[in-house]
Amino acid sequence: MYDYDLLVIGSANADLVIGVDRRPGPGETVLGSDLAVHPGGKGANQAVAAARLGARTALLARVGDDAHGRLLLDAQRAAGVDTVGVLVGGAPTGVALITVDPSGDNSIVVSPGANGKLTPGDVRAAGSLFHASGVVSAQLEIPLETVVEAVRNLAPGTRFVLNPSPPRPLPPEVLAACDPLIVNEHEAKTILGDAPAGEGPAEWARLLLARGPRSVVVTLGAQGALVASALGVALVPAVRVDAVDTTGAGDAFTAALAWRLGRGDALADAAAYASRVGAAAVTRAGAQEAYPTPEEVAAL
Repeated sequence: MYDYDLLVIGSANADLVIGVDRRPGPGETVLGSDLAVHPGGKGANQAVAAARLGARTALLARVGDDAHGRLLLDAQRAAGVDTVGVLVGGAPTGVALITVDPSGDNSIVVSPGANGKLTPGDVRAAGSLFHASGVVSAQLEIPLETVVEAVRNLAPGTRFVLNPSPPRPLPPEVLAACDPLIVNEHEAKTILGDAPAGEGPAEWARLLLARGPRSVVVTLGAQGALVASALGVALVPAVRVDAVDTTGAGDAFTAALAWRLGRGDALADAAAYASRVGAAAVTRAGAQEAYPTPEEVAAL
């Protein structure tokens, strides 16, 4: 029996959000709404999303000793996340600059700040968290060498889930640990690099599986998700909702998928549940504050 259903190792950012009628082109200035500040970052988002669904969740991350860091810690604790692994200091808290248009689509620029100071040494020092967790989930808003160290510190039987965002080429050691590797089209093509990208998500999944992951999930937005493993390929349809803000929806999907896999769900079943969680998350503005409860997911 594990102490935690899910350990998330990753980023914690303050999201600085401005609504715009349309996102600016090169060299263009547009006026937007008043600035809103929300707790965010892919790691912190995943931890809150999982905890809100009922998962026993811990977060390994680093924030600054500043107001944004305190905002992030308060949000984690309010959601029920164990913050024993959240380190404070070393650099200012990371910041994400986000513009959101009327359709709910967003553009994001991230200043890593303290996220860039989360080191392999921090991972090694948190060994007790790794051994107490049934599933470990990571992203790439922290140094790649820190993710590599996380893979090396996985306890026997612990499942590793990776969303390689922002994408970059991954070492074979990391790819081989992924179960699943969760990518969108852009991330899939970046990881495949010079390999022919094929004509669609089924081919991307096949090529990615050949690189070493035990399973792959390709997220397809309004078209749902495709799941692939040695057992075959399946398309999981999306849930139709009126999107208000897509910020953090992918993080909610990943957190829900990781949690349900840890509970023993088959990959396609976990992805179907995660799709409902992601759909519920886009019906409200913001990231963490929009994440649903189990009752809200069931209502879909």
